[in-house]
Amino acid sequence: MFYLPGRSRPDDFQDRMRFLRDESKFAQGKIAFLQYLSVGVFMLIVGGYWNLQIRNEELYSLKAERNRIKSLPIPAPRGKILDRDNRVIVDNHSSFSVLLSRETVKDEHIKPIADGLELDYQELIEKLKRFRARPKYQAIIIKDELTPADLAFVESHRDPDTYPELELLHTERRVYPANGFAAHLIGYVGEVSEIELNQSEFAKFQQGDLVGKTGIERQYNDVLTGMDGQRQVLVDNKGNERRILGLKPAVPGHSLELTLDLDVQTVMELAMEGRRGGAVALDPRNGEVLAMVSKPGFDLGKLSSRERTKEWREIFSNPEKPLLNRAIQAQLAPGSTFKPIVALAALEGEGITNDTSFTCNGGFDYPGHYFHCHQKKGHGPTTLKKAIAQSCDVFFYNVGVKIGIDQISKYAEVAGFGAKTGIDLPSEAEGTLPSSKWKIRTLREKWYGGDTVSVAIGQGYLTATPIQLAHAIGGLAIGGIWHTPHLRKGDAPVKPAQKVDLNLENVRLVIDGMCEVVNGWGTATSSRIPGIEMCGKTGTAQTASNDYQKAKNIHLKDNAWFVAFAPRVNPEIAVAVLFEEGEHGPAAGLIARDIVKAFFDKKTRKEVSQLAPGAITASLPSKTQGASN
Repeated sequence: MFYLPGRSRPDDFQDRMRFLRDESKFAQGKIAFLQYLSVGVFMLIVGGYWNLQIRNEELYSLKAERNRIKSLPIPAPRGKILDRDNRVIVDNHSSFSVLLSRETVKDEHIKPIADGLELDYQELIEKLKRFRARPKYQAIIIKDELTPADLAFVESHRDPDTYPELELLHTERRVYPANGFAAHLIGYVGEVSEIELNQSEFAKFQQGDLVGKTGIERQYNDVLTGMDGQRQVLVDNKGNERRILGLKPAVPGHSLELTLDLDVQTVMELAMEGRRGGAVALDPRNGEVLAMVSKPGFDLGKLSSRERTKEWREIFSNPEKPLLNRAIQAQLAPGSTFKPIVALAALEGEGITNDTSFTCNGGFDYPGHYFHCHQKKGHGPTTLKKAIAQSCDVFFYNVGVKIGIDQISKYAEVAGFGAKTGIDLPSEAEGTLPSSKWKIRTLREKWYGGDTVSVAIGQGYLTATPIQLAHAIGGLAIGGIWHTPHLRKGDAPVKPAQKVDLNLENVRLVIDGMCEVVNGWGTATSSRIPGIEMCGKTGTAQTASNDYQKAKNIHLKDNAWFVAFAPRVNPEIAVAVLFEEGEHGPAAGLIARDIVKAFFDKKTRKEVSQLAPGAITASLPSKTQGASN
């Protein structure tokens, strides 16, 4: 059998066919494997997306968000407060606060965080509510001045698996003097309230900022407040900082130098300790306030925080009203300390002369009422000098009736009664200066002669504050120039000095009587200071009329007042002291004596130090911590 060329043998053909069939099966297996592999990979991808976007969306979203840029504030240190000799009264110290991120906070975390940091849970909830209108990225400070226990809690719980909303913040916190030293004058800082945010003076601040709440801290808040900085950092999904992306340093606030003298302030604090009242010392030549005290006081550190602590609430609910700055807010009858002003009004109005005499038999019979003198047996024939020195009420009853209320009111207004002195402190009270027009306007009643009799000895409708009395007597002592009291050193007061053209002979007559009060045979000879000619005037003022006390069957102790200046010629210091329920003016006079003596003792030391080099140190109490800046 023959075969054509190119044709294979039958065995070769069958083998080839079998080979081709085998190759086809192998290829089909590869394709199937690849198909199954592709389906498997696809299912893994779908499963991953399911796990990422549906099953654990919140977990992975949170981790992704954490791997981002975070902005952290750098609080600016608040300016220091210094005394007139550049000694530090209020400083700052390094501290830590804890921030709560509102972007990552969970409702179920709030209670354990409050418990761990010893915060009031309801107050923390209220705080979060107040911030609802603010952008979520703005974290809030929930506690200042962290204790070691607080730091340990935050450090051990701010990881991603526990409380990732917690963040530590380094701050500069206020350090105030201990034991309420100059508390009312200095004031304190606290978180700005919603009411304050609506006031023009706090227009540039926002919720959560710390601002001055009272005293110098509030009056000069814009000077003391710095400009916060900011730090931008890259953090990973565990909240750890990887690198700093940007840094804007904080700008510290300006330091503020006061006219306050720490040495005089310290003596005034000690002299008023355990008493209720207020005292002021100023330089009548320029209005510089040398010292100011109000008692009872309070611990500034307990008020200077964001948290409303138990101690904080106790201060506000104390019936003794420790937050009241009695030096500028206590509006009380000044008693006989007002008599020098009445004497000046009578002399200037030619109602009396130096030789005018009235006989005191222990009282003054005015139609419808009998007004007693504090000296029941009477002072006998009394002229101006004796009347001031021995504080004869009958003499001034007669003077009041003779010159009338409007003459008294005219010169009292010149001396600053019935109006704010303009001291650079918030919330100064005006007091009350009555007149015939005032009574018609306010009480819708006519003025009676009996009203004048009471005002002539500093009682009745008349009320004043210690700062008003120090200002009034200081201006009188230097011949009729009333400089505005102020605490900031260097800058001129907003309210200019008032100069009145008085008859200097009349001024001298009043001063002669005040000099006799202390250095002659007056009511405050126990306040005499050897080598220093201090002039003064005692005052004993009823807190309620005798008729009222009899009707209520009660006995209320009188308030004790004392005003003074020294020396007699070219005075350098004027003082007013209110000792509530001190009963007798001389008790307040002893306090004034210590203050004046401290002032001149320091002056002597300075003069000696100029001859023999040596440092004069202040006895400023150790400081306590206050609020963060």
